[in-house]
Amino acid sequence: MLSAVWAYRYFIISSIRSELKSRFARSKLGALWMVLHPLAQVLVYALVLSQVMRAKIPAVETQYAYPIYLLSGIIAWTLFAEILQRSLNIFIVNGNLMKKMRFPKLVLPLIVIGTALVNFMIFLVVMFVVFAALGHFPYHALYWLPLLVLLTIALASGIGLFLGTLNVFIRDIGQFTEVMMQFWFWLTPVVYMISIVPEQFRPLIYLNPMTGIVLGFQNVLLYDKAPDISLLVYPTIFALISLGAALIVFYKAREEMADVL
Repeated sequence: MLSAVWAYRYFIISSIRSELKSRFARSKLGALWMVLHPLAQVLVYALVLSQVMRAKIPAVETQYAYPIYLLSGIIAWTLFAEILQRSLNIFIVNGNLMKKMRFPKLVLPLIVIGTALVNFMIFLVVMFVVFAALGHFPYHALYWLPLLVLLTIALASGIGLFLGTLNVFIRDIGQFTEVMMQFWFWLTPVVYMISIVPEQFRPLIYLNPMTGIVLGFQNVLLYDKAPDISLLVYPTIFALISLGAALIVFYKAREEMADVL
């Protein structure tokens, strides 16, 4: 499968480019639309919760601590959610293409990853512009960011490919996942800090593999320090297991997908 995907690498790159162009077609703001939604989400949470959360973020002196905290978590969650949710329906959306053309179907999730990564980079640039406007300049631990991004992509791709393959045969998977993602967001410390969660519920938060990743992003982008490696062990193991399971399920089901679609 991997050698076949490598042979179609130019197809993947051109598909990513075409998808991005189609998003910008007849749009005055172009790529800015990719970041306006998460920025609007941050603005809403900041306006509603900033007074409540301002005193809850230690070791951050600026009055804009909570908006910076939100951005540091939202950027990680946006990358994760985009890959997972788009992978969920990637085979269904491209059903006609899969029937008409013979190509390695694994390139479709890779196109999703590539597009999401471009969106992430645009969001990252805009976020640092916002940070600069707020007088926040985190740069001491930025070399950890590629590792955190890679871990986020691995986790989202593993879960997304696994559920996306099952969704071809059991469409309830897609409906269930849409609901699950709403609960998953609130079980991830993006808009609140773990310190305000009651002790008896904290194990549930740490059971979420995205918790360690989001905390890593917050350490790098908010606190300007290296992430806690011990909190990344569990997400790494979870990502590797989900990727392995996804590839096994995909490999066994890949020939039957076109017939079902």
